[in-house]
Amino acid sequence: MNRLLIIFFIFVSNCSLDTRSGIWTEQKKIEKDSLLRIIFKEEEVLDKELNPSLIIKLDSKLVNNSYLNNNTNNNGRINFDGNLKNISKFNFSKIDNFDYFDPKLVFQNDNLIFFDDKGSILKFDESSKIIWKKNFYNKSEKKLKPILNFDSNENILIITDNISKYYAINVNTGDLIWEKYNSAPFNSQIKIYKDNFFVIDFDNVLKCFSIKNGDELWKFKTGDTFLKSEKRHSLIVVDEGVYFNNSFGDITGLNTKNGYLLWQTPTQNTSIIEDAFNLKTSDIVADRQSIIFSNNKNEFYSLNLKTGRLNWKQKVNSNVRPTIINNLIFSVSNEGFLFILDAQSGNIIRITDLFQSFKDKKRKKISPQGFIVGKEKIYLTTSNGRLLIIDIASGKTVSMIKIDNEKISRPFVSNKNLFIIKENSIIRLN
Repeated sequence: MNRLLIIFFIFVSNCSLDTRSGIWTEQKKIEKDSLLRIIFKEEEVLDKELNPSLIIKLDSKLVNNSYLNNNTNNNGRINFDGNLKNISKFNFSKIDNFDYFDPKLVFQNDNLIFFDDKGSILKFDESSKIIWKKNFYNKSEKKLKPILNFDSNENILIITDNISKYYAINVNTGDLIWEKYNSAPFNSQIKIYKDNFFVIDFDNVLKCFSIKNGDELWKFKTGDTFLKSEKRHSLIVVDEGVYFNNSFGDITGLNTKNGYLLWQTPTQNTSIIEDAFNLKTSDIVADRQSIIFSNNKNEFYSLNLKTGRLNWKQKVNSNVRPTIINNLIFSVSNEGFLFILDAQSGNIIRITDLFQSFKDKKRKKISPQGFIVGKEKIYLTTSNGRLLIIDIASGKTVSMIKIDNEKISRPFVSNKNLFIIKENSIIRLN
């Protein structure tokens, strides 16, 4: 039956398996009995602390270069303990619709790659020097103000955009290697694997392209949709499998060589259009055994990587990318609570409130944008432009830095610096 038919009654049998649960500016100092019957009952969102006095000690290996060739989306425990005493920024022309996309920085050695509002690609070093600036759009395309997505290997930068164009450039010189057009705009992360790369378009089609010349090698369509969700789709590559989500909440695994279906697991039991449109899923994250992800429907899943079968399901209301560190999962709910879960069982180990310093009326309008787990601290950005520094051991917010009053991106780390993207600049803290 077509997913988009509106149905009057849906019998739900899906239950939780566990109920327990420009230039750089100069540096400066930071200032710190009814006719209506209820057919569905929403799951209660966990918004109270649990075991808040429990101390968490991590002894896991620290990860360097967590943003390079990260095909599992798992950033792990990043080797970062910056004091964040100084701040500077690189300015560029304002990107329209910044609130509706999830930007990514590309790091190459000590250099940084991003784009501006006309689709120009900028490569610059940490001392503010522009290494190169390239634009491969004609006049009419520039007026559309394309939003770019990146991924790179040692020599090639792959770019896709929201106006159906995709191309490759030399990451060292910025010279164009090839360029082509797709039948639909792109709306996903890019993952490079061996000589190919993978990307999803607005029609819920995952495509495999050759890095050498951009030729389409195979494609897989997961369902017709007229829902053009602004939420960027997520994909990962583990061994010889590529795994991804779509706008309906399905998780699909394919063979990287030929696109043959390995498995497909639906996570939503509804065909109501509005529900599908409002679904926001976190990035999917993997280790060698499991895929984990959550959504804004108060659902957190762990699936078997090889079979797609459900390992466990827990109540965590979040569309922010989680992190796996050894046998622990870190997640932040949309209500501002830090969750630590057991990766094997899904049991919630601790919940702490990160938004205690915000007044009740104000905190309802604030949501987390993303976080990283560092050596001793967690660094979390919010929709109102704040950077929260959280002690891992206690789960308490120890300080907060005002970056802006509007949305800022999730944090990125490179060479002992923390980077955050705004609509018109890249912020660097060290």
